[in-house]
Amino acid sequence: MKAQLILENGMVFEGKAFGYLKETIGEVVFNTGMTGYQEILTDPSYYGQMVVMTYPLIGNYGVNLEDMESTKAHVRAFIVREKCDFPNNFRCELTLDGYLKAQKIIGLEGIDTRALTKVLRNHGTMRAIIAVRELTPSQIKLKIDSFNNQHAVPEVTTKEVYTVEGDGLHVAMIDCGMKQNIVRSFNERGCKLTVFPYDATADEVLAVNPDGVFLSNGPADPKDVPTVVNMIKEIVGKKPITAICLGHQLLSLALGGDTSKLKFGHHGCNHPVKDHISNRVYITSQNHNYYVSTLPEGAVVTHTNLNDNTVEGMYFKELDIYSVQFHPEACPGPTDTAHIFDEFIKVMQGGKL
Repeated sequence: MKAQLILENGMVFEGKAFGYLKETIGEVVFNTGMTGYQEILTDPSYYGQMVVMTYPLIGNYGVNLEDMESTKAHVRAFIVREKCDFPNNFRCELTLDGYLKAQKIIGLEGIDTRALTKVLRNHGTMRAIIAVRELTPSQIKLKIDSFNNQHAVPEVTTKEVYTVEGDGLHVAMIDCGMKQNIVRSFNERGCKLTVFPYDATADEVLAVNPDGVFLSNGPADPKDVPTVVNMIKEIVGKKPITAICLGHQLLSLALGGDTSKLKFGHHGCNHPVKDHISNRVYITSQNHNYYVSTLPEGAVVTHTNLNDNTVEGMYFKELDIYSVQFHPEACPGPTDTAHIFDEFIKVMQGGKL
């Protein structure tokens, strides 16, 4: 079936629909990863977004039921130059087309994804609609204008508190859309984990007497979840705090900093980041549209993005607070920064970087 991707600036890309054939609206972002599409599809941070893959052939190793970062796919649409209809991998259980059908998500193939990526780089992230029937200009504008992602975090957070047993450090985790490999990364290091929904109160978190508090990744604008910011303010100084991605941004807001939106975001597995503590450069996995634009007072910058010099990590020695913008858990992407979890644990134990 023919379908059109219509951007809010009026540009149209025609292609062929696959997966679940339905009209959809969302925010278009591009991802520069060559592999890892399964983890991308199931990353809650992509809630509300149409993901464009810049690599031209996607789906060649199929989909398996193990490499999931959550229990379902969260993207609004998946846009590729060419999908592979005959995947070949010993772990393959589903085709990309079959998985998207099962998850009721539309795919779009046969468009010039490099041209689309250039448009997004030049004009910035845009809202769009994938139409499977003819629409009038007024209908297109009305539908695109109706989209907002302000309630993304409530949609992807856990709905109840749960515990993952471990013999080591007890970490209270605030789930704003947490990837499963973050849970695995802490648990593999022996940590006991108590996972709370995003709207848990400080009293509820402190009641389990954790050794430290962790703030997870998640979708959308950190200013859309003031509940979490207020909760963090009540915990600062009482327990060590660590954070990744959205959690890093929320921490900044709670401590008096500010956040802003990037022109086209950081989405991919190949972003160079300088570690100012070790004086090394790491290739990192990233997925965010917002960044810390104003540092809180007293923050020490630990990491910097070498593409645009944005803050990728900050540390507060006296408060035992440490956060990073990139994803040390990878999935997908390089595991160069997996040691960050060891540093998180060190900070939660009262150690210094």
